[in-house]
Amino acid sequence: MKHLTIMIFAAFFFSSCSETNTHTTNTQYAMNNSISSFYDAEVKDIDGNTFDMSQLKGKRVLVVNVASKCGYTKQYKPLQELYETFGGETFTVIGFPSNDFMGQEPGGEDEIKAFCEKNFGVTFPLMSKISVKGKNIHPLYQWLTQGDLNGVDDFKVKWNFHKFLIDENGKLVGDYPSSVSPVSEEIISFAQGK
Repeated sequence: MKHLTIMIFAAFFFSSCSETNTHTTNTQYAMNNSISSFYDAEVKDIDGNTFDMSQLKGKRVLVVNVASKCGYTKQYKPLQELYETFGGETFTVIGFPSNDFMGQEPGGEDEIKAFCEKNFGVTFPLMSKISVKGKNIHPLYQWLTQGDLNGVDDFKVKWNFHKFLIDENGKLVGDYPSSVSPVSEEIISFAQGK
């Protein structure tokens, strides 16, 4: 009986972790809608306005998928500190809410924005909710995760708060898993242009 209970729990747990048809407010994207450079991407910001990544030419960019109900949600605070300290003409942080991992970002844009402002004083740019993996992956995340598009390597976004570093020329120069703090030595060096 104990083995049966464990098997049922395991089946439930793993099925809840698998890819599901997640809600995205940006358009659902097909795999053939890829982009050839970071600057080709066009997204919607948290208020629904078009945000063209080409406006970031000349800046170093930290791209991070975020969620409000995750064990790593507390990383909003160091992300904001990083942005306040180094953000400006040469560096920025951009957050992409995503509900791809166990439904940990279930809210709509207004709810996400209010949560981030109230709890963490977030002022760095937040975009509309997108998919960062699976069949509805946004073209930007296709580019970030596929070596044949980004010219570097294949990367897998395994959880919320995965970080990608884009240099001032639009080249992908690093990726860090959720466990790496936004104020780690490597990321601070990147933000400083070192």
